[in-house]
Amino acid sequence: MSARHALVLASGSPRRIELLQQAGLEPHRILPANVDETPQRAEHPRSLAKRLARAKADKAHASLAAEPDHAGAFLLAADTVVSVGRRILPKAESEDEAADCLKLLSGRAHRVYTGVCLISPSAKVRLRLVETRVRFKRLSRDDIDSYIASGEWRGKAGGYAIQGLAGSFVIKMVGSYSNVVGLPLYETVALLAGDGFPVHANWAAGQRL
Repeated sequence: MSARHALVLASGSPRRIELLQQAGLEPHRILPANVDETPQRAEHPRSLAKRLARAKADKAHASLAAEPDHAGAFLLAADTVVSVGRRILPKAESEDEAADCLKLLSGRAHRVYTGVCLISPSAKVRLRLVETRVRFKRLSRDDIDSYIASGEWRGKAGGYAIQGLAGSFVIKMVGSYSNVVGLPLYETVALLAGDGFPVHANWAAGQRL
């Protein structure tokens, strides 16, 4: 693959890699970009998702600038934020954090925002935000305890992974499922195709119908 058609993913998330592969896209390189994800004072969840996606893309792009072999690559970054109203839920790192998230989400609706940032070989920056609304059933103590014991919550925004056991908690969803997993596929592929990245023929043909 030429550098012109190389795709660099600024994330080490196995879920994002799998989603890209599901869309027929194989990252040429994985280049995680670690940034401070602390929300700014009074920052709205949607603004946080966009800001962090851009920050991750910029950091990875700066690293690539010193590597001539990747100068023509497409660089993709994303960040997912879960919120209840304006309250931003953490990426749970402890059982207590995960349990607190699940108790807050129990029996109510929340929103999942993913910011997607693409930097093209010409250094053009394109940013998209995708929102999905999700409603959980009322969770029992056993539901929460069993989910905590599964370990699926670890490192996940909002303390859950919808593609696992937590999928059974969902009563209703409005919007993109893949967005809740961590990368809205349609919008991501559209961004790449719009900047000339060779997406698979079936997807491109569908856009012309």
